[in-house]
Amino acid sequence: MRIHELIAPLRAAGLRHEVRLIRNGALIAAEAQKARAEGFATVIAAGGDGTICAVATELAGSGIALGILPLGTFNFFGRSLGLENDAEAAMAQLLDGQETQVAAGEVNGKLFLNNASLGLYPALLERREAAYAKWGRSRIAAYWSGLRVLVTYNRPSRMTLVVDGVEQVRHSPMVFIAQNAYQLEEYGMQEGVDLIRAGKLAVYIAPPLRRWQLLGFALKMATRMARPYHDFTLLGASTVEIRTRARRRTIARDGEREKMRSPFAFRYLPDVLTVIVPKAV
Repeated sequence: MRIHELIAPLRAAGLRHEVRLIRNGALIAAEAQKARAEGFATVIAAGGDGTICAVATELAGSGIALGILPLGTFNFFGRSLGLENDAEAAMAQLLDGQETQVAAGEVNGKLFLNNASLGLYPALLERREAAYAKWGRSRIAAYWSGLRVLVTYNRPSRMTLVVDGVEQVRHSPMVFIAQNAYQLEEYGMQEGVDLIRAGKLAVYIAPPLRRWQLLGFALKMATRMARPYHDFTLLGASTVEIRTRARRRTIARDGEREKMRSPFAFRYLPDVLTVIVPKAV
C-alpha cells in the first residue's frame, strides 16, 4: 500500500493526521514515544507483528488507541482482532471501527502480543533471517535454516522457573510463552487456547532432548502430532520468572530478537492496550 493510498481514506473522512515513514526499525519505539508525548488520540501502525509490538509497548496503559494496518507475513495480532489481512480493507475497518481493551504479555518491561521465547526459537529466527538475506524469502530457505539450527544444537539448558510463585528446575532447549489464542488455534494447539481464554499465559516447555531426538520432536510439532503433557510440558500462569546460568540471553518477541538480562520476568497484563477493532455485526 503506497503512502498516498494510505492518506486518502483519512483525508476523505476529514480526519486530521500526520504520516511518518520509518525506514529503520530501531527508530520505531522512539517515534511511538514521540506520538504519545505529542498527545495523538490514535496511532495507526503499519507493518508486521514486530512493528505492531514495538508501537504497542510504547502505548500500553496510555489510553491512546492503536490501529493496525497489516503489512507483515503472518499478521497474527491484527487477524486475532478481526481485521482483514489486507491493508486497504483494514483501513476501512479502522475508520468504521470501535475501541476496546485487550490483554498482552510482558517480559522485562517489554510487551509481546503473540509470543515470547528463549532458547532454540530465537536462534532459529536469527538463522532464518540470515538465510533470507542470502537466498531471499522462501519456504525452502526457512526450512533449511531451521534444520541447520537443529543439527548444530548441543544440549538442553538448565533453567530455574518460578511459575506463579512455585519454583522448579528444568533442563530444556526452549521455553515458548504464548499470549495470542488465535495464533495457537492456527496451529491446532487447543489446550493452550483454553489457558489463554482463561486469562493465563500458555507456557510450553520442550523436553530435555538430545540432538537426534530433537529432530523427531520438531517433526511431531510440525505435523501437529505432539501431545501436551506427554511430548512437552504445558502450564498456565499469570507470572513466570526464568533464571539461567548465562547473564544475558536472546529473547524473541513477536518475531523480533533482543538481548535481555536474566532473570526474565514474564507476566500477563489484562486490558493493557486500547485497540480499534471492527464493529460487531
